[in-house]
Amino acid sequence: MARRPEAELEDSGEVKAVKILVQKFGGTSVATPAQRARAATRVLEAKSRGYSPVVVVSAMGRMGEPYATDTLIDLVRKAHSEVDRRELDLVLSCGEVISTVVMAQTLRAMGCPAVGLTGAQAGIITDDNFGNTSILEVRPERVLEHLEDDRVVVVAGFQGVTRSGDVTTLGRGGSDTTAAALAVALGAEVIEIYTDVEGIMTADPRIVPDARSLRVMTYREVVEMAHLGAKVVHPRAVEIAMEGGIPIRIKNTFSDEPGTLVTRTGTSPDGAVIRSDKVATGVTHLTNVAQIRIDSSRDVNESGIAKSVFRALADAGISVDLINVFPELICFTVSEDVVETAVAVLERLGLDGLTIRMVRGCAKVSVVGAGMRGVPGVMARVVEALAEAKVPIYQTSDSHASISCLVKKEDMQKAMRGLHAKFGLEV
Repeated sequence: MARRPEAELEDSGEVKAVKILVQKFGGTSVATPAQRARAATRVLEAKSRGYSPVVVVSAMGRMGEPYATDTLIDLVRKAHSEVDRRELDLVLSCGEVISTVVMAQTLRAMGCPAVGLTGAQAGIITDDNFGNTSILEVRPERVLEHLEDDRVVVVAGFQGVTRSGDVTTLGRGGSDTTAAALAVALGAEVIEIYTDVEGIMTADPRIVPDARSLRVMTYREVVEMAHLGAKVVHPRAVEIAMEGGIPIRIKNTFSDEPGTLVTRTGTSPDGAVIRSDKVATGVTHLTNVAQIRIDSSRDVNESGIAKSVFRALADAGISVDLINVFPELICFTVSEDVVETAVAVLERLGLDGLTIRMVRGCAKVSVVGAGMRGVPGVMARVVEALAEAKVPIYQTSDSHASISCLVKKEDMQKAMRGLHAKFGLEV
């Protein structure tokens, strides 16, 4: 998906450069006629600014609504609980296709020439890992042909096609990934991701009432926050945009607020730095977490216990997180949905001298910020904040841009609010 230096279209034998803007609209932005009309207005505004828009859409609405992805999954599984992954991808692609056609018709009704394309027609070529496929390449020629004819191109997100012609889906957040991949292939100037919130916030406002919108963030910060629980944009999409050097602006479809601009350096397009000197950017959370502790009477490294434990979990398809290995102790977390399976896998190893315990009902809270790298005292402030909130810490981990703590789920709200206040994120 190498980035084109610029998109060029032939016009009467001459080559002219065009400004391409990729706009992605999520399910809540295209769920009703009024919402689709508002989204279409955003497209027309982009055209008035001299852009050639390429629009990527998700399936309309959320669970329970007729064309939502979860509704289609439920429909198929009622016919047979064990659905072939290839067949499931085929039906799941329908939600975005319906949304694409309806959005194209909405634009036409407003006097704007538009054409709808499936992921395959837009040149999204993927591997055959059905249900969570990866994009191998983008062939944008057909999209460019329609742009040459001054049409807005509406593309079904979340999907692609294998080289052998099978329809595939990109997994959760796949429409974001579609938008980013197309933007890189087309050499777009910017990606606009429209949703129902005012950009990326310092914390989930349902948990931290004084959370605020962030004006500018770096790609790395957004990827970290997305991996650690923030759900506004998919991390794969941000990584693709980062590789192509294309800024992302995350905005509310129904508001004129500027939203959040995501760039490599955390600066605005005119070069103005819109960042504070805070070491933290935001606080995120993940629920549905359980901890597994393995106490050993032998050195887990010398005895090969650690190797056996993690190999057995990998072979069982169980993902682990927050991993700590000490000579006589192994700690890690898994999804609470699989904790009993994980313990059963470990017990079947039949290793002597082990005590296996699980702690259910946990949550992972994280402080994220590119500015914390190499700054003394960040961990001290995390521990102080949780101590002041009377929240016990069960485990920690860190990276260059985050510090995460495992807490009990009932303490998560106190932990989030305490960390948000300790790092001054409310102002």
